[in-house]
Amino acid sequence: MSINIGINSNDRTTIVKGLSRLLADTYTLYLKTHNYHWNVTGPMFTSLHTLFEEQYTELATAVDVIAERIRALGEFAPGSYQSFAALTEIKEETEVPSAEQMIKNLLDSHEVIIRHARELLQSEAIETDDVSGDLLTQRMEFHEKIAWMLRSLLG
Repeated sequence: MSINIGINSNDRTTIVKGLSRLLADTYTLYLKTHNYHWNVTGPMFTSLHTLFEEQYTELATAVDVIAERIRALGEFAPGSYQSFAALTEIKEETEVPSAEQMIKNLLDSHEVIIRHARELLQSEAIETDDVSGDLLTQRMEFHEKIAWMLRSLLG
């Protein structure tokens, strides 16, 4: 069935590609953050355990919002580890790093998402899609705030 929502096919394709990468980034960061929540140790355990839970809970909600936007644009959302791995540059965590390294790794991952969201937000295609533009702005606001908080923990 054709889609006639005032966004041309080429722009929708560009937007969906960018949102699919954002979805993969967000899901990968969700998994990493949940892993750290389970496995953090050390003197900051309680505060980091709670902080990571707040973050992965928000990321789980964001994954759904991003995927549903892709569907509203008429495409299928990627939904497998394999497809996410192919779309994201965020590295999966296979070890249990120190609490400080967890913070650094999460900071790096949030900054990746900020850069990817900003890149799509600045594309010509997004000018025709205020809804996706709003979603990207909200995602950037969340990730920039978390990046600031993580940087503050590092001193």
